[in-house]
Amino acid sequence: MSDKPHLDEEALAELQDVMEDEFEVLIQTYLADSRDRIRSLREALEENDSDAFTKTAHSFKGSCINIGAPRLGELSLNAEKAGKDSRLKEAPALLDAIDAEFHQVAERLQGLLVR
Repeated sequence: MSDKPHLDEEALAELQDVMEDEFEVLIQTYLADSRDRIRSLREALEENDSDAFTKTAHSFKGSCINIGAPRLGELSLNAEKAGKDSRLKEAPALLDAIDAEFHQVAERLQGLLVR
């Protein structure tokens, strides 16, 4: 497993400073969007659509990096590469890892909101 943290605390602190009262909205939007993207990755895999899988993994990677979830971003990059190289047979394990990491990230982000 990656040595990257689940969350980049420094990046999140900067986001919180910049977003102020809108930080919670940003986090809730990211969480909802992430669930949709993970669902889209599963659908692309079921349809054996490497192109859709690649594009969804790429956009998910960007949102993970922007929110400060480096490990999830790295997993999304691995999924993107698998899609680009038409290695979708590796995708189920990658999706399981993405799903598990997303649960870790979501739990930690929710914890930030109840402070």
